[in-house]
Amino acid sequence: MINKKKILTRLSESWKKLGPGLVTGASDDDPSGIATYSQAGAAYGLSTLWTAIVAFPLMASIQQMCARIGLVTSQGLTGTLKKYYPKPILYLMLIFSFPAIILNIGANIAGMGAVGNLLFPAIDATYFSILFTIILLGLIIYLPYQKIASVLKYLCIVLLVYFIVPFLYKQDLIEILKATFIPTVKFDKDFIAIIVGILGTTISPYLFFWQASVEVEEMKDKRKHLIVNKKLIHEMNQDVDFGMTVSGFVMYFIILTTGTVLFKGGIHQIDTVEQAAMALKPLAGNLAYLLFAIGVIGTGLIAIPVLSGSISYIITETFGWEQGLDKKFHEAKAFYVVIGISLILGLSLNYIGITPIQSLIYTAILYGLTAPVLIAMILHISNNKK
Repeated sequence: MINKKKILTRLSESWKKLGPGLVTGASDDDPSGIATYSQAGAAYGLSTLWTAIVAFPLMASIQQMCARIGLVTSQGLTGTLKKYYPKPILYLMLIFSFPAIILNIGANIAGMGAVGNLLFPAIDATYFSILFTIILLGLIIYLPYQKIASVLKYLCIVLLVYFIVPFLYKQDLIEILKATFIPTVKFDKDFIAIIVGILGTTISPYLFFWQASVEVEEMKDKRKHLIVNKKLIHEMNQDVDFGMTVSGFVMYFIILTTGTVLFKGGIHQIDTVEQAAMALKPLAGNLAYLLFAIGVIGTGLIAIPVLSGSISYIITETFGWEQGLDKKFHEAKAFYVVIGISLILGLSLNYIGITPIQSLIYTAILYGLTAPVLIAMILHISNNKK
């Protein structure tokens, strides 16, 4: 007979071990990412499903390297670049990363506000955007790191809705398996662009900085009496692998949902997450629409603290200011002020004529410029015996 108590105990222990890797993976599927996956499915059906399998090892390996840098050096990626590499490289990363992350925050806030308006049409999307910004800023400043980490972990459960949505619509299993394991490549400009977009949104530079810095936070919080050894590295690898697996599955199921429901329903152009949610309603039913919309808000609540936290780590480590989510506001004022400014700037994009889709395009360009350089630097750091 199966011992339910033992199973629950093991599950509880496994859940406790999960941390930065899970949150990083979940934040990778932010509202702007959901818009990209939705467009891929709507425009090309199941033709891009195989990218989930290709993206996983790339995501997992780069995030593991960033996590190891944080564990071994006890400082974030910015601090390591500052200490061991020429200053121009560091400042170049800062110049490109700051606007990209702000644009990404803006697109996510706008997406959450628009979906909030879909769920409650009587309230304007702008009010939802302001409300979400205030809530996030308050929670980030008020809650200590342990609480923030716990809240973000539990918010990851919201991602399970995307595992349900595809099965609310009749699926062709053989067709799905073929699209998953037999890559389809179309040599036209738009298809190549959507493939680049998918890879760009799954391998985002801000996650590199976040992963390294938050591993340092974890060391301070839970593992301060431990040394970096094989056991610690193994636990970190499991955490990152699990987080990236969840991220890959969410991407897979969003493409599957939109690739069957919207593509077959004749809807081939999706520019925003609210369009994807609205398009699902008449074709897949109210429940699919509702779950999809709730998922967008949940992922935004995970991703925006990660985005604002990563830009704050980058800036404060660059200038040597006190930083860390484990510190109270009066202990690291500059760190929290940067977070506040990034959220306000992101929110303000809605009022200066930059649309969410424009933000996504500009973000993709800036990430595309910085990601290859950063990956090369991370590889170099990881092979540096010092």
